[in-house]
Amino acid sequence: MLKISVIDTPWQRKLVVEGKLIFPWAAELRTAYESSAADLAGREIVIEIRDLMAVSQEGENVLLELMNKGVRFHSTGLFTRQVMKTLARRERRKLHQASK
Repeated sequence: MLKISVIDTPWQRKLVVEGKLIFPWAAELRTAYESSAADLAGREIVIEIRDLMAVSQEGENVLLELMNKGVRFHSTGLFTRQVMKTLARRERRKLHQASK
C-alpha cells in the first residue's frame, strides 16, 4: 500500500509519501506529482518520503524521473535515506559518464 498526502502552505506544497513504492503504486506518485505541480501559484513543491517499507525498480524509476525534473526531496528513516542516496549517486555517476 502507498499513501500520498498533500500538505499546502503559503510557500510550498509537500507530497508526503509513505508505504511501499512498488508496482502498481509507483505510477501514483508520478500522477500525484503532475497534478500537484500544475497549480503551484509560485510555491515550490517538495516530496517528503517517510517510512518506506519497499521500493521496486518501478519505484526507483519514478524517483529518478522526478530527480531529473529537479524536484526537491526530503527523506526520513534509515532505509529511505539509503535508497535516496543510492539513487542520487547512481544518477551523478550516469551524468559524469555521459559528459566524458
